[in-house]
Amino acid sequence: MTAARHLFNERGYANAGTEEIVRQAGVTRGALYHHFADKKDLFRAVYEQIEEEVVAEIAGRMAGATDPYEALKTGTLTLLDICTDPAMARIALIDAPSVLGWAEWREIDLRYGLGLVIAGLQGGMDTGVLRPQPVRPLAHVLLGAMSEAGMMIANAEDPAFARAEVEAPLMALLDGLRL
Repeated sequence: MTAARHLFNERGYANAGTEEIVRQAGVTRGALYHHFADKKDLFRAVYEQIEEEVVAEIAGRMAGATDPYEALKTGTLTLLDICTDPAMARIALIDAPSVLGWAEWREIDLRYGLGLVIAGLQGGMDTGVLRPQPVRPLAHVLLGAMSEAGMMIANAEDPAFARAEVEAPLMALLDGLRL
């Protein structure tokens, strides 16, 4: 997976051949296909590994916040920062939707990110910092806004500029949830 991740990042899914992946990994094609059905299955595993790392980093930074609203804000800003990482952007935001298809990409994104957003929103509502409302639909809407912001960053000619540009609208969305 390490070799595949490196090549998917460096060249993109379409230009990373399985021959080169197995050569860099020091394994045989048979070993690759023993663990993964095909190149797409390997890519899915790499993408899920990235999603796990992203959620862990965001959760770790959120854990340091004492106020639930600040935790939610910290998580959102952390995600924007992560989206400026070319490796994350290439694999998770540029290639994954086309390689896996929108439905599978979204399902994986929701599986990893939705719980964290729900927890942040619920914590804010439980402590009276955020206006009470149905948390699950709100989490979907907020995650959708964050995903779109990530796409803007990943596909921008200047990711740092795009990241700065999307921050204010996302913070305005969060501010609108406060009591």
